[in-house]
Amino acid sequence: MVLTVLLIQIAFLTTIVKEEYETGSFVAILSMLLLILTLFFGYRYIDLHHPKYEYEKISVIIWVPVGAVICYLLNIYGGLGSVLSAGITGTMASFIPEINKDSSYLAKLPAAIYCGVFVGMSSSEIVPSIGFVTTAGLVAGVFLLLSKNLFLGVGGKLGTVAFGGVIIVSLIYGLAT
Repeated sequence: MVLTVLLIQIAFLTTIVKEEYETGSFVAILSMLLLILTLFFGYRYIDLHHPKYEYEKISVIIWVPVGAVICYLLNIYGGLGSVLSAGITGTMASFIPEINKDSSYLAKLPAAIYCGVFVGMSSSEIVPSIGFVTTAGLVAGVFLLLSKNLFLGVGGKLGTVAFGGVIIVSLIYGLAT
C-alpha cells in the first residue's frame, strides 16, 4: 500500500514537472525537487505503521462503495454539489453507531462510508457513471482493507485511499477505451 501511494505521488509529480518543464519554469522544477526530497525523507524516517499487520474486516469495507454511490447520487442527480453531498452523507454516517452503542462493528462504519464519500465527490467528468463510482469505491475499499495499520496519525488517509481508488479505475478505464 505504501508503494502504491508512493508510485501515485511520483507519477503526479513527474506529470507536473513535465508540463512545467515544457514552458521552462525553473521555479516549478525546483519546487518538485524539494517535494521529492520531502517524500523521500518522509517515507524513510517517519514510522507510518505498526509492526503488527492487520486487515480491516470485509464486512466493514463493503460500506465504502455505498458511501460513494450515495454521495455521487446527491452530487450529480440531486444537484447538491460535491461539498454539500459529502457533508450530508458524512453526517448521516456519523449517526450509525448510535443505533447500538455497544457494537464495535457499527463504530467502524462512519470511517468506511466517509472514505467512499471522497470517491463520490469526484466530478462527473472524472467519474462518468454509477458503475465507475461503484468500481472506484470497491478499489478504495480494498486499499482501505490493506491500509488498516498504515499511515497512522497522518491526516488525509481516507482521502488518499479514495484518491488511489479513483486513479486506478480511471487508468484502467482510460486504457480500455
